[in-house]
Amino acid sequence: MREVEVVFNAVKPPREEELVSAAARKAGLTLKQVTSHQIVKRSLDARGSSVQYRYRVQVASKGEEQVQKYELAPYQNVSDAPQEKHVVIVGAGPAGLFAALSLLQNGFKPVIVERGKDVHARKFDMAKLSKEGVVDPNSNYCFGEGGAGTFSDGKLYTRSNKRGDIRKVLHQFVQFGADSSILIESHAHIGSDKLPRIIEAMRNCIIEQGGEVHFNTRAVDFVRGEKENWSVICERIASAESETSDSRGDAGAGSSKEMISFDAPNVILATGHSARDIYELFNKKGWEIEAKGFALGVRAEHPQQLINNIQYRGKYHPSLPAAEYSLVCQVDGRGVFSFCMCPGGILVPSATGPGEGVLNGMSNSMRNSKWANAGIVVSVNTEDVPEYAQHGPLQLLRFQQDVERKMFEHTGSIKAPAQRMNDFVKGKLSADLPKSSYVPGTVSAPLHELLPPFVADRLRKAFLEFNKKMHGYYTSDALLLGVESRTSSPVRIPRDADTMQHLSLKGIYPCGEGAGYSGGIVSSALDGINVAEKIAASV
Repeated sequence: MREVEVVFNAVKPPREEELVSAAARKAGLTLKQVTSHQIVKRSLDARGSSVQYRYRVQVASKGEEQVQKYELAPYQNVSDAPQEKHVVIVGAGPAGLFAALSLLQNGFKPVIVERGKDVHARKFDMAKLSKEGVVDPNSNYCFGEGGAGTFSDGKLYTRSNKRGDIRKVLHQFVQFGADSSILIESHAHIGSDKLPRIIEAMRNCIIEQGGEVHFNTRAVDFVRGEKENWSVICERIASAESETSDSRGDAGAGSSKEMISFDAPNVILATGHSARDIYELFNKKGWEIEAKGFALGVRAEHPQQLINNIQYRGKYHPSLPAAEYSLVCQVDGRGVFSFCMCPGGILVPSATGPGEGVLNGMSNSMRNSKWANAGIVVSVNTEDVPEYAQHGPLQLLRFQQDVERKMFEHTGSIKAPAQRMNDFVKGKLSADLPKSSYVPGTVSAPLHELLPPFVADRLRKAFLEFNKKMHGYYTSDALLLGVESRTSSPVRIPRDADTMQHLSLKGIYPCGEGAGYSGGIVSSALDGINVAEKIAASV
């Protein structure tokens, strides 16, 4: 087997036969001599005189090691699994869902408890948030089936296998309905319009194979029970307005709350980076948690046409994908970088409670909006905010909360405080604001004063540095909106590196972004898989 690179004009991508023929020639073979092949990766290159796709292709001929097709392990029916093979999973984001699928592959019964609603019902709560400013603390852009990633573009950019074999994630996405192109794209994404049906297919598979999924079921306590079992104590909320149902298909009638517990020897905590109540619970119980650095800043929104012209060096063609960017620099000894870049995307409110001003970005599969947006953020560590030290492991969480409250208080609503980029750098209030994709609306505000000084000062310098890398990026047509603060968890729930269990709580497995061990869909999914496999190997 040989791996070669071939290049084609991106405006007119090749048919597979053309691609394999070119790879064969590059490998010194004829097309007839190729007995097996596989496209490994496709990446876009706009550095030359024309925009090109670079393909990495594996080819093999007779007598050589053949290209092997990747095969997923089958899901087992676990309806009759014994109690010792039950695992409660708290959270139905990528870490929780992929942990559940991995448990099925290993003959274990996953029981998912999710505080939010199913992926379709979530949309109504998000619409209410955008149009009326009403936050459902259990169903929003962060909480609910699929987690935060479902409605933030579905980026699958991680290509490194250092956390595990990413094929375990990508091939399962394809199995549940994603386009097979994600297997080869260097910057693959699914799109927030397509992810819901894929997530729903995953859930249906879990239920059909004997697992359970319980929506509107918020974990409020963890109690060590008999025979080394854990009882996950949950508050179950049923609403007449809710369209959600649990794995038995019974929707809630009327508004009520009931307490219910789920027992199992092992519990996977996959609660996401905004589950502050879990951190508060652990802190109250005296269970180990620790402050973890995160990043904070603004969302920067540009006209997509401007980004296309910059990135494609004036060679943009309508058949090409909307251009994206990735920027990073060091300012005064601290990293400033772009985060969750959404080409052809929109801005959305990501508050998980009242009185919070938080933004995120998302885009659909076509990435065809008029705007491009990205978080531009500064790394934040405990030494930056010594005035919050009295909060112990919740030090950076309290800081994060205060910044979000300050943004909300300035506008008095989920309208975003906003400022033209050049005015922000110059330290002046914007007399007017360009149009924005942010539905709730914007209010001209002095973000240079609202942001913590150590963040604002670095951002000012960074925008000028970024303009050197992307000439035209620094412009009055760019709008900055506050605040981008949910880049990752400001708390880590520590675990043993070998067993992946909490340091002092046997059978509790902190997992994914909420525990501070991943960032993004693929890394979170891999962490869920790794934890599930660790549990399977220990029983």
